[in-house]
Amino acid sequence: MPARTFKVRQLLTIIRRTRTPRMTVSRYDSAIAPLERWFLKRLRARTLAMLPESSRILEVGAGTGLNFPFYPRASVGVASEPSHEMLARAQSKNIPQGVSLVQTCAERLPFADDAFDAAFATLVFCSVASPRQAFAELRRVVRPGGTIVLLEHVRPDGLLGYVFDALNVLTVALFDDHFNRRTADEARRAGLETVHVERRAFGIIQIIVCVKRGTGVGGQGSGVEFE
Repeated sequence: MPARTFKVRQLLTIIRRTRTPRMTVSRYDSAIAPLERWFLKRLRARTLAMLPESSRILEVGAGTGLNFPFYPRASVGVASEPSHEMLARAQSKNIPQGVSLVQTCAERLPFADDAFDAAFATLVFCSVASPRQAFAELRRVVRPGGTIVLLEHVRPDGLLGYVFDALNVLTVALFDDHFNRRTADEARRAGLETVHVERRAFGIIQIIVCVKRGTGVGGQGSGVEFE
């Protein structure tokens, strides 16, 4: 089997295992475990290693808490997740000291302007309802000079991108997963500066590092603050 075909089929397996509506939360971790052992755990560690230590951190889309072992040392903050069932599962794990679980969606974050030093998400922006609004919220709640790091599957460049455009019709209908999003471009359009993009698997998987430049962003700044 050609290497390119193998990679695409493996990525489809990721989507099927993690996004199908029939997947119960109780089976989520066991279903994704082979992929974690194969490569996802290493990518999670690589992604979170780009966050600053001893800082105020926001995770968007924490799921069942698979990123908890890799949180930066001596950090405090929030692991947010829209699903109550996923949060209940995460609650049973070893939550990093100083981190609170909050049920909320990426497009409506209940936090004050400039409340965090950094934020991150892993395999989340493929399924948020409005990437534009989610990035606007991240830009609002992260302080000027702060870092936003993403681990995402995206639309690759070249001819393979057109294949993903076609696959997107199926993945949205079956898994509510957008297979052809250009997440780095969405971040730039939201006013974030993309300082590093690390491409894996022919560009299908990317680690995207952004920085919020300029002054704070005014908005719905009456939410929770973190010290």
